Amino acid sequence: QVQLVESGGGLVQAGGSLRLSCAASGRIFSFYVMGWFRQAPGKERGLVAAQRWSGGTIYYADAVKGRFTISRDNVKKTVYLQMNSLEPEDTAVYYCAVSTQLTSEIQTVASGYDYWGQGTQVTVSS
Repeated sequence: QVQLVESGGGLVQAGGSLRLSCAASGRIFSFYVMGWFRQAPGKERGLVAAQRWSGGTIYYADAVKGRFTISRDNVKKTVYLQMNSLEPEDTAVYYCAVSTQLTSEIQTVASGYDYWGQGTQVTVSS
């Protein structure tokens, strides 16, 4: 079992920055993939960024490349999402998730993730 708790959401003006945190508890294996998803009203939940717990390849959605950075602190068992140059289109509930599937590719769909946090609201005003 893995428990995830997100924090760091809030209201920010366009062009501003926020850093989301996801604290994990329970056993985390090196092959697990840690992902950040977001879901805006009326839209599907989509993957924003993901990285294997052991490091290596990082996935970013095209919409956030160059603006968002995923990172992790293995000692604190915490994953971060640094969000810069925020745009109103980034407004959504952001979820941290863990995929425990043993695959060579990073899972990019929500159904590939097994554990989810409660979500944190990010609102970007224009």
